[in-house]
Amino acid sequence: MSTAVLDARQTAARLPWAPLVDEIEALLADPAVHVPARIVMPTAGGAVLFVMPGGDARTAMTKLITLTPANAGTATPVIQGDVMVFDVASGARRLILDGPTVTGRRTAAVSALAARRLAPNPRGPMLVVGAGVQGRAHVEAFAAALGVTDFRIASRQRGSAERLTEHARALGLRAEVVHDADAALADCPLAATCTPARAVVLRARPREDAFIAAVGAFSLRMVEIDAALCRHVAAQGRLVVDARDADHEAGDLLQAGLDVPALPMLADVVAAGDAPRRGPVLFKSCGWAGWDLAAARLALRLPHPH
Repeated sequence: MSTAVLDARQTAARLPWAPLVDEIEALLADPAVHVPARIVMPTAGGAVLFVMPGGDARTAMTKLITLTPANAGTATPVIQGDVMVFDVASGARRLILDGPTVTGRRTAAVSALAARRLAPNPRGPMLVVGAGVQGRAHVEAFAAALGVTDFRIASRQRGSAERLTEHARALGLRAEVVHDADAALADCPLAATCTPARAVVLRARPREDAFIAAVGAFSLRMVEIDAALCRHVAAQGRLVVDARDADHEAGDLLQAGLDVPALPMLADVVAAGDAPRRGPVLFKSCGWAGWDLAAARLALRLPHPH
């Protein structure tokens, strides 16, 4: 078997939004899936190497990703790496996918699946806080997989917000820049925080029909969502985490003093066939190699991009 090495564009072509959301849901119901604990190894200058393996009865993969904050604002990406995909039966390497593209698309697709299962009002408008790679991915994913057509974009960088707004409009969506994310939350039953998680970006009490996906923070010291907001949702609505890695990585929830290991995972929601309930929902996503395995499974099935 030959190995196909896919660049960012080719990787994205193998991971269309709606099929990716469906594949993630299918993976959560597959008893053959095995995902060991990931290795998070700090390196020099505050950088981190992530090693994330996973497999099922037919496919095995490992994502190797570096996160280098010092690259922010330079020509070198902050996130770099690859996803190596293997055939279990033969042991042969089948694909090498662009790691940052897989990360960006599977993260937004997981948020979209969570919204599909949990959001009381999935039609939008949607507030997206942060206009980088994940902000763009969440606009695309929620438009393609949930049919959201109206977006509000908030970012500390005005130019980034304007560029994402222009991108959304080019896709045929309604979009506008907002300066106050807390004020915009009152008009938006859907929201996603997609920032570097260096400071709180949402403090306002959410609507009763709100769904918030918080994806930026993936360590104890990182935060996007105010502690009081987290505790309000815990008391009045529902908190769900993407995977058990969140037990020690969900900075927003841990800093709020919440019992994260007691919270349900997205897999529990899917297994229970839960319908949306009354009250706000906060979905905390920290990342899990199972999401990358779902992307690898889908990429193997789709035709080779030209």
